[in-house]
Amino acid sequence: MFERAKRKQGVTGEVFLTMLETRLDNVVYRLGFAKTRQAARQFVNHGHLLVNGKKVDIPSYQVSVGDEIGVREKTSSRQVATRNLEGSQYHPSPPWVEVNADSLQGTVARFPETDELDQSVNVQLVVEFYSR
Repeated sequence: MFERAKRKQGVTGEVFLTMLETRLDNVVYRLGFAKTRQAARQFVNHGHLLVNGKKVDIPSYQVSVGDEIGVREKTSSRQVATRNLEGSQYHPSPPWVEVNADSLQGTVARFPETDELDQSVNVQLVVEFYSR
């Protein structure tokens, strides 16, 4: 993933973090359909999601602006997502995603901006490590 980020235009560290942030499992976590990133990864792996109406079960799938992520119509899928959404009211979705709790769908409105990315990571150290 870092090699793909290096080939893209822009600051490599910011592009890399944006790519990590827009993985399907992370977007599912950000939408509130799962309580943790690990649970979101499992939620995706088990085929509970649709991206633009098609089943996607690859956690590393890169979402794009305008992609619609929805929970499948299966009762088990909807129960898990509903339970997690109710608990996620204390951890609101970031402004770059829009969630519709009633229909259990979300949309990637735009890519996250630099100040919306995780600031606890020293991106320069990551770039230096992978640039060797």
